[in-house]
Amino acid sequence: MEPISNRPENHTYVEKSLEVTIKVGLVIGLIAWCFLILQPFLMLILWAVILAVAIYPFYNLLKVKMGNRRKLAAIIVTVLLLMLIMSPIVMLSQSLADAVSYIKDTLSSGQSLIPPPPANVKDYPVIGPTLYDQWNHANVNLAEVAKEYQPQLMTGVTWIISAMTNAGLGVLMFLLSIIISGVFLFFSESGADATRRIAVRLMGDRGTEMVSNAEITIRNVARGILGVAFIQAVLAGIGFLVAGIPGAGLWALISFVLAIVQIGVGPVVIGVLIYAFLKLSTLTAILLLVWCAPLLVIDNILKPILLGRGAPVPMLVIFLGAIGGFIAFGTIGLFVGAVVLSMGYNLFLLWLKTGNS
Repeated sequence: MEPISNRPENHTYVEKSLEVTIKVGLVIGLIAWCFLILQPFLMLILWAVILAVAIYPFYNLLKVKMGNRRKLAAIIVTVLLLMLIMSPIVMLSQSLADAVSYIKDTLSSGQSLIPPPPANVKDYPVIGPTLYDQWNHANVNLAEVAKEYQPQLMTGVTWIISAMTNAGLGVLMFLLSIIISGVFLFFSESGADATRRIAVRLMGDRGTEMVSNAEITIRNVARGILGVAFIQAVLAGIGFLVAGIPGAGLWALISFVLAIVQIGVGPVVIGVLIYAFLKLSTLTAILLLVWCAPLLVIDNILKPILLGRGAPVPMLVIFLGAIGGFIAFGTIGLFVGAVVLSMGYNLFLLWLKTGNS
């Protein structure tokens, strides 16, 4: 049996342990509560932080050129970003309006929405005769074909409406994040100082280095993946628009999405080129081919340069982090995945170095 003289010490130890447990529980509860309150805005804030970090060099240059006028520089950068995002949206809206107008005019004139199939479709191997019959049937009696495939069409229409709704909400969130990023840019100096102090508090002397590495990684991903995808999509959209391709804005938007997910603009460009050689003049199709051909390979040149520019980790680590993050978390994962994997890589190297010293 334990001596009676030790019981007060044990009692004191239990009291202290209980007090620490209660305090830790209250802190964890407070953090969880704050998280639940801010959860609806976390994605918005995270996007704003990424945008602010990505465009900070341009903002800083503009601020210096304007005599250190932070507010005006932040407003100008925000307006430019909003215009940059709104341009393809306006182009897409115009394309959709043209498509709706075309459908309305075609139905009003009594013509079929589906053009007759070319005669050489019958000569296609394996699927030629079946494809020609189905195509011709749709041209002659579209209503009957629609009734026959009504379940599939309803599923497709429902999916399209859902996708357009989600895309609209995503665009709205992105526009709001741009506005918030302008506020972050205005307070960038104090924000950066607070971030470094938090990092040093958490990781010690390596904290400042980790923050700097995260900044470089975010900018490299913005330039190497989103930047290259945007360049490809804009150039492709200009070519489609000048050549008179129907729905040029929509095809440019699809090209942008495919370029982000690393499929590339090839499927859209090749499909458009096939349409051009079938429906447009030979000269227009050849000029479009000359314009679009470099777009198929330009990412292979620009991406390695921009992703690895000044990077604190190998380009392969950033690339794998960006793609893996995208698969796991969507577009935001491009940045989060690259930053997290880069930090993990640096911590692993630090662990190896510490173990060998």
